[in-house]
Amino acid sequence: MNSDRLKALTDGVIAVIITIMVLEMKPPSGHDSAALAALLPQFLSYVLSFVYVAIYWNNHHHFFTLAPKVGGGGVMWANFHLLFWLSLIPLATAWMGEHGFQPWPMAVYGAVLLACSLAWMVMQAAIIRAQGAHSALRQAIGADWKGKLSPPLYLLGIGLSFAIPWAAAAAYALVALWWLVPDRRVRHVAARLEDDQAG
Repeated sequence: MNSDRLKALTDGVIAVIITIMVLEMKPPSGHDSAALAALLPQFLSYVLSFVYVAIYWNNHHHFFTLAPKVGGGGVMWANFHLLFWLSLIPLATAWMGEHGFQPWPMAVYGAVLLACSLAWMVMQAAIIRAQGAHSALRQAIGADWKGKLSPPLYLLGIGLSFAIPWAAAAAYALVALWWLVPDRRVRHVAARLEDDQAG
């Protein structure tokens, strides 16, 4: 199957996730700056989650440029597995924002981020397995230090949620900032493959 269908499905689900997140944000209960300030935790939660969803969408798009065909059901089910965990981000975001970064909402938010990260690794492995020994994706990700180091940082954030909640939020934000740094590995391999095909 052409991966365009899988990408289109993912695009649709991610659009719904973003829509749900913004609809969870309620307008200020009053008409002064204090009422607006009371929404700051919700707004910061939304910003962080929006960045995470955007990172997953962006990386998903780049990964599947190296997987134009999806053979068998492994990759498709791995993609649905990822979408399941991503679809829980609005719930975790709303709970965390509504309760001002309290321990349990912070920990659950981190657990959802951890599950998304592990689901991403499962999907990545499914693509590489489907592509075989000469996997273009395997060439692109190399040692994948970003992917391997993200789960321990989420676990650190979950642990910090019960001791220093703001430090847990900082750990989650740090991982997001780390992934925001442009990663040109996939684009380099995709460009090389296009050159090889053209030649």
